[in-house]
Formats: sequence, C-alpha cells, structure tokens
Amino acid sequence: MTADNAEWKTTACVLCSLNCGVKVQLTEDGRSIARTRGDEAHPGSRGYLCNKASRLNYYQNRADRLMSPMRRCADGSYEPIDWDTAIAEIAEKLAAVRDTHGGDKIFYYGGGGQGNHLPGAYSRTSMQPLGMQYRSNALAQEKTGEFWVAQRMLGGWAHGDFDHAQVVIFLGKNPWQSHGFSRARISIREMAKDPERTLIVIDPKRTETADLADIHLAVTPARDAWLLAGMVATLVQEDLVNRTWLAEHAAGLDAVAGVFLDVDIADCADKSGLEEATVRSTARLIARADSVAVLEDLGVQMNRHSTLVSYLQRLLWLLTGNFGRPGTHYTANGLGNLASGDENGVSPVAGARIIGGLVPCNVITSEVLTDHPNRYRAMFIESGNPVHSLADSSRWREALRALEVSVVIDVAMTETARQADYVLPATTQYEKAEATFFNFEFPDNYFHVRQPLFEPPEGPLDEAEIHMRIAEALGAVPEGLEQELIDVLATAGREGFREAVFTKLAEDPALLGIAPGLLYRTLGTVLPAGMRNAATLWAVCHQYAMSSRAALLATGLEGEGMDLGDALFDALVSEPSGVIFSREQWSDVWARVPGGTVQLELPDLLADVAQLNTESPEETTAEFPFLLSAGERRSFTANTIIRNPEWRRKDAQGALFINPDDAARLNLGEGSTARISTRAGAQDVLVALNDRMHKGHVSLPNGMGLDYPDAEGVLKKTGTSPNELTSSELRDEYVGTPWHKSVPARIEAVD
Repeated sequence: MTADNAEWKTTACVLCSLNCGVKVQLTEDGRSIARTRGDEAHPGSRGYLCNKASRLNYYQNRADRLMSPMRRCADGSYEPIDWDTAIAEIAEKLAAVRDTHGGDKIFYYGGGGQGNHLPGAYSRTSMQPLGMQYRSNALAQEKTGEFWVAQRMLGGWAHGDFDHAQVVIFLGKNPWQSHGFSRARISIREMAKDPERTLIVIDPKRTETADLADIHLAVTPARDAWLLAGMVATLVQEDLVNRTWLAEHAAGLDAVAGVFLDVDIADCADKSGLEEATVRSTARLIARADSVAVLEDLGVQMNRHSTLVSYLQRLLWLLTGNFGRPGTHYTANGLGNLASGDENGVSPVAGARIIGGLVPCNVITSEVLTDHPNRYRAMFIESGNPVHSLADSSRWREALRALEVSVVIDVAMTETARQADYVLPATTQYEKAEATFFNFEFPDNYFHVRQPLFEPPEGPLDEAEIHMRIAEALGAVPEGLEQELIDVLATAGREGFREAVFTKLAEDPALLGIAPGLLYRTLGTVLPAGMRNAATLWAVCHQYAMSSRAALLATGLEGEGMDLGDALFDALVSEPSGVIFSREQWSDVWARVPGGTVQLELPDLLADVAQLNTESPEETTAEFPFLLSAGERRSFTANTIIRNPEWRRKDAQGALFINPDDAARLNLGEGSTARISTRAGAQDVLVALNDRMHKGHVSLPNGMGLDYPDAEGVLKKTGTSPNELTSSELRDEYVGTPWHKSVPARIEAVD
C-alpha cells in the first residue's frame, strides 16, 4: 500500500514507441509501483495515458528476474557464474572468433527497446574492439522499406501534422490500440467530431479507429498496392495533381505521370476489393483538401508489396502538394537519428540490401546456417528476443545453437536467452537513467531522460558497465586513462574535462569506440544521483548543439560556443518531464530536403507499378486457404518486456479472431480450439468469433506465447507465439521486411 502523502515520481511508459510521460507512487517499502497517472508536464503526452500504462509494475516486479550471469552446460541447462568468470570467458571466446575469422563474423542484434535505447549507444564500447561490422534490430523487420523510400524522395523520414490536417489517413494502422502519434485517442475523437475534417482508414479489419472514421476502405487483405495505385492513377488521369506546387518543389512528374496514365483503375479497384467509384471519389477528396496527413504502419509494412506501398502513399500526398506546410508532412529535427534510410552495402552471405546499417531480420539465420566462409560465427544479443520476435522461431533456435559463441544481455531468461552460451543480467529500465528516442514532433521537439525509480538489486549491472568490462578484458582501455579523466573533472571541471576528452580522441582515434563506456565511468560519477547511465548523451548533446544551434537557441536555452552543448545536457539530466530541444519554422523543413526538391521518380518502384495490372495475385492456396495476420495489436498486448500473463485484463489467451461465417463452416464456436497450420509449423489456438474480420482473414495478437513461472515455479506458456507460424522466406524483395500480416494458413477444428 502507499502512504496517503507518498511522493509522485516522474517517469515514462515503455510499452510502445510514444513513451508517454507518467507519474507513479511507490508502495511504502519502495519496491513496487502502486499508482499511475499521466504527467501533465510532459511536452508530448501532456497528461494523456492509455489503459496499458497502469500495468507497468508487471515489468518491474517479476518472478523471472535474472540475478546472476548464467553459463550454458553441455546438457542444455544453465549454471550461475560470477561476473569475473563470465566477462573473462566471453572476451576470450569472442576475441578468438575475431582473431581467427575476423570481427565482421560477430553479429550484434538489439541495443534497446521501447524507451530503453541507451544500451545501443554503450554497445559500441565492446563492438569496436571486437571489430564488429554487422548488426540489426526490430526496425529492420518493420520500417526500413519506408525509411529507404523516404530517404530517396525527401532526404529523410516524414511525419504527419495530424492535429491540423483537414484529411487524415491511417494506412494499415489502428492508432486506437497502437498509437503512433501523441495523445492518439483524444486526437481521433476530435477528428471524428469535427465536421470540417475527414478521417480515412484503410484496413481490411473494421478496427476501433475505423468505427470513428468518415471513410473506411476495407481493402482485401494484402492488396493495398492496387488500391493506392488506383488512387494515384485517378489523380494523374483526372489531372488533379497540384501542378503549381510541383513545378516549384518537385522533380520527376513527367516520368510518374507517364506510368500512371496507363494504369487500369477499374482493375486496381477490383483487385483491392473496392468499387471503382469509391477509389476515385476518395482520391478526389484528397485532391480537394487544404491539407492531408498520412500515417502508415505494420499492417502494410509487414505485408506484400510493402516498399511499393510506402512509395505509393507518398505519391498520393506529394502529387497534391501536402508537404512542408501546416497540416501536412514534415521531417523532424531529432537529437539522434534512428530513422536512416541510407543504403550501407549488402549482407555478406545473402547479399541482402542493408538500410540504415541494419541487416534484414529475415536473412540473419541464412547468414548463420551455411558453410559460406563469411557466415556469422558469433552473436551478441542485447535487449532483444529474436527467437520469439522474428520470423521462423524454430530456425532461430537452430541458428543460435550453430554459432561458436552467443551472448545475451537481458533482465530475464527469454526464449533467446535459453539458446545462448552466456546470459548476462541487466538492470531494468526503471533502475537507471534511460531515454526515449522516438520523438518526431514539430515545430517543437522534445527529449525525455528518465530518472530511476528503484535502486537496482545486487547482481545485475547496467549495460554500460557490462560493455566496459568486456572492453577492459579485451585490452581496449588504456591503463590509467579512466582515473586521469576523473582527476581532470575534479580539478578543471566540465570545461577542462571536455578539452581533455577531445585531445585524447584526436591523439588516439581508436578511443572513439570505447568513448561511451569511458563517459559512463568518468563523467557519470559526478552526475546527479542515479543519472550515471545518461553520461553518453553528453556527446550527443554537443553534436546536436553544433549542427542545430539556431533551433536549440530558439527554445530559450543559453550558452556560448561549446558551453551550449553542456547546457543542453544539464537540462536533460535535471528536468524530470523532458526538455524541448528544438524549435523551428516550416521553412526549416525544406532545408532538410536535398536541394529543396522532392524526388518523385523512383524508377525501380515505378517499374513495379507498371506491372500491377498484369499480376493475378493469389495469396492463398487450396492447402492454405486463409490469410493470417500474425501480431495484431490489441487492448492488452504490447512488446514482450512484460511476460507475466496476469497483466492482461482482456483476451488473456490471445485468441484467434475469425469471421463467424468461416467459423461455422469449419464447425468452430466461441471458445473452441482450432489448429492453425502454415508451412513453418502448427499451433493450437483458442477461437474468438469476430465479425470485423474479412472472410478468409484471421489474426493472432502480438506479445503472446511467452512462458512464465506459476505459483509453484513451473514455467507455463500462455497463448500462441506468432513466429512459430511465420517463415523467413516470406519477405519484401527490396529490403527483406517480413510478410507477417499475410501468412497463408490452414485452420481445422480440434476435438
């Protein structure tokens, strides 16, 4: 119980990318979260909170907490070992792979999760001494196609100004459950009530958001490309494009128009399952609108033609001039860039395109399970659970056991940890300073560094400390350097420390790799209590202050020269609800577009458009007649950092949603059991009848299929792990993102 006068502590929710600000009261013993409410002072959420945040204590207080380093035994069991032994053995084995085969054969996966991003920065401390070159994380199975398209067209990822748009379009997105922009449910209600605004939802399912929409385009599952091509073709063929705006701001209109003039709109409408009149009238509405903002998400990004869809939806609002002004789209000024669409070569075995430095998740196992000389031979996995969260779980288990050495850093013995050679326990997100990087607001953008709520227990270590110990064991930390920098801090203050750090880096550029860990060990010691983990942001703040000085000064922050970076850093670590670090005008958006010109023509994707009318899409077969959407977001599903099934108040088992007509044909009733089979495997699932689903379309939620100890300590699995049913071979041809939302499946009744 809490005392009546218990202090409200400020932090953030970590169950989706919005990371809304929250305030919590702790129990009298200070060990648990007792009450939760929204933080009115948070720059983004401003007191808003959804139903999930009140369950955060299920993440912090858990029966499966990992408290000691664990080493895998020959029989597959695990034994606890001390930290010195774990670090020494890991460093020795990883160094052996590096020295024998090259550091590029050690693969890094993860580096943080929702609201848990600083490990990604600290990972460099061990990656650089090991010579690691290849990495990936969850963004590579969701967003890389969109990032790649956006980079080529606009020079960066664009976000919508949904609060001021006359027409808002949600594409493969149900923000009522998955959010995606600040204060989503409040904003959706406001859109629905305003007669001057139009809300359009494109989704096969009649979602909670679709219930409030003015127009719901219930596209046939996996056919979004035909719908969008028909809408863009309507703009071109009926001459509804904004030629004045395009002449000033864009290049490539003639090439785009030349392709879409030949598109058969009636055929596109037929293949998308909609009337041609509906496709045309929706396109006309968009063309007439004063402003349009679009948000796409996993419903199309994990689906067929996903990269093409990301291109088509941008053509829809760019051809009508909906960029760079209020109510349209903008590229945000971020403190750190997590949305790079740059190409970075190809993977060493599969030759898969690497976007933003991330190897496609669906090819990683193929880069391991081969006799190719360039295969990955070791893996470092941090704050990630690829065995559960990536396609084809059985193949991931096989790949991890095929490695020469594998290391996992996490708070629990996850499905991935149980395949690793070593498992290292980390402090939780609420036991150290942490930060939220997915901030894309405009004209004011903010950054939130969270102060810890709890003292960490004996045993787990911060990821920064783990990486620094590995770097030391590898001999990558010069003797005496750490103490030298601590002494400079004590005698010459921050200014002298800054000069000493930059001098050391100039003298020995190799130190740049271990710089995050050095900052943790040195600057971190003089930060406010509990804020040591934020030390790596000091370098980020200086980089930002140099690159975006005007935007930073416009917020009211003061500082001359290098002092401005320190001023920003001090503000971040002292302000519990977050800091506005960027204030801009709409003209600044155009400064981020290369040459100030939008590139409409992407020849490879235009070639795909030209082929759409010739295709006869058949997503299912006689053997697998259903399409499964694997990983739907529901009212009580989230990422898998909460493993305790008791956190869910609804749909505890994560039922299979199926149209009642399909269920009747298969002799399935509410609460019955069905077996769902795909080429990857089969699972028994609980059935829930749902008339919001298309016939032939079924769904399973994300975040399920995890095991957790019961009252007797026996591991019990709840629900179905979707990736026991998905295949790594079903993926986008350009960037390798998976087709999780359209997996061919067979469903049968189980007695």
